[in-house]
Amino acid sequence: MTANAKLLACLLALLAVTALAAAERPNVVMIVSDDQGWRDFGFMGHGVVRTPHLDRLAQTSAVFPNGYVPTALCRPSLATLLTGLYGHQHKITGNDPPDGVDRDAMLGFLRQSPAVPRLLAQAGYLSLQTGKFWEGHYSNAGFTHGMTTE
Repeated sequence: MTANAKLLACLLALLAVTALAAAERPNVVMIVSDDQGWRDFGFMGHGVVRTPHLDRLAQTSAVFPNGYVPTALCRPSLATLLTGLYGHQHKITGNDPPDGVDRDAMLGFLRQSPAVPRLLAQAGYLSLQTGKFWEGHYSNAGFTHGMTTE
């Protein structure tokens, strides 16, 4: 297990222990959007865009304004976010599989990885995948619900 995966596992374990100690389990809402500027929300100071529901959510939430991705491509960045591994570790370095590489074989890695949705499911949480998802069926990353079925 890599250092990033260990850190992710420790953070999720801390979350699980904290949740057990609390009277109520905390809600975990992680919103990931593609091609959206960091300032394109009301709570981030945009002068025109109005996001009242997200603004209210942000007032009582942890907001990470300095998050960066390790690659400029969608699919490898999402794989890193889900697994805590860099592209050279999870082997997803482009949006499309290289010529001659079996897509199903590439998905096998994700099906067996300790991805965040899978770890949350093991802790009793439900997760939902919506929008673009390069990895086939939502369950490949451990999501309990989703819209991508192929």
